[in-house]
Amino acid sequence: MSKLVGFYPGSFDPVTNGHLDVVERACKLVDVLIVAVGTNATKKPLFAHQDRLALLEQVLAPVGKRTDTEFKVVDFSGLMVTAAREHGARLIIRGLRDTTDYNYEMQMVGMNAQMAPDLQTVFLPSSPHVRHISATLVRQIAEMGGDISAFVPQIVLKALKK
Repeated sequence: MSKLVGFYPGSFDPVTNGHLDVVERACKLVDVLIVAVGTNATKKPLFAHQDRLALLEQVLAPVGKRTDTEFKVVDFSGLMVTAAREHGARLIIRGLRDTTDYNYEMQMVGMNAQMAPDLQTVFLPSSPHVRHISATLVRQIAEMGGDISAFVPQIVLKALKK
């Protein structure tokens, strides 16, 4: 029997406790989870692309052991559906915090379904304790010297202090 592969794309700049919440619940749905770091030229990154890949590897290792899920951290540019197919994914995993996310994601689902009808999108609503966490806001707080310890894994905090 083949393994069910999920594809969780994002910028993960930085990886947050909200991202980890989605990952934890995605592990209950798939055998292999590809966490894909996309490049976005319009955002000023907090962490370099390679650093985000390395941080994800570190953060996801214990989750993989605990959930018996195989993780692959990859990068991609271009169309997300193309990258998902290249990695053998059948599911696209997306987290939803609120109706703003839902409206945006529904547009994406429509476009992706047109381009890749073989891929299905699964929405995982954020748990209440992390629903307010946005990587964009975390990045802004960090850039202004604020305390982000409640929003990110300890590994991210240590990386910021380097």
